[in-house]
Amino acid sequence: MKKDLGHLRKNYTANALVEANTPNTPLELFSVWFDEVSQAGGVEEVNAMTLSTINPEGELWGRVVLLKDLTEDGFVFYSNYKSDKCEALLNHPKVSLSFFWPNLERQVIISGIAKKTSDITSDAYFSSRPRGSQLGAHVSPQSQRIDSRAVLEERLEMLKKKFEGKDIPRPDHWGGIIVKPQRIEFWQGRPNRLHDRIVYTKSDDASWHRKRLAP
Repeated sequence: MKKDLGHLRKNYTANALVEANTPNTPLELFSVWFDEVSQAGGVEEVNAMTLSTINPEGELWGRVVLLKDLTEDGFVFYSNYKSDKCEALLNHPKVSLSFFWPNLERQVIISGIAKKTSDITSDAYFSSRPRGSQLGAHVSPQSQRIDSRAVLEERLEMLKKKFEGKDIPRPDHWGGIIVKPQRIEFWQGRPNRLHDRIVYTKSDDASWHRKRLAP
């Protein structure tokens, strides 16, 4: 099937990105942009980001996950450590994250190193989750083949009874992943496809350097 999409285009006019107005560290700018996008409205899940990994066979995979914390060290999300994405990133920790916020015509692309968060961090977040989500972490053998949805539903009912009236512990196979950035690019749409691109790169001494790229 052929579908011509060449006529779909938009002229970006919402904002500009000027070097003189950018902070010395990219996480500070990311925080500002995240708040501005949230306040502007129109994006249902502002924290949705595409995580790209390379699996042991050398295949590149991308999927959307949710940012759950932003620290001075990096970007944190949570997952089943036995999932395809976690097995890939724990084997090949160089990963990419990307955010696209059409309401303010912005994109952020992050390259960094992924690793597990501490057990303390994972435990604290797990305890804050709704009970149903806690049970779900126990129920699903993420990325593994199952015979039918009934397998999940039956296991859920079994675990509801098992943990009735009790705290639900975090399973060992579930927890946090932090992506420590090494490069962050901020893209602001501009008229006539002459977009603004400011990229920050981290040096060996942990300092950040920024430069403008042609669109």
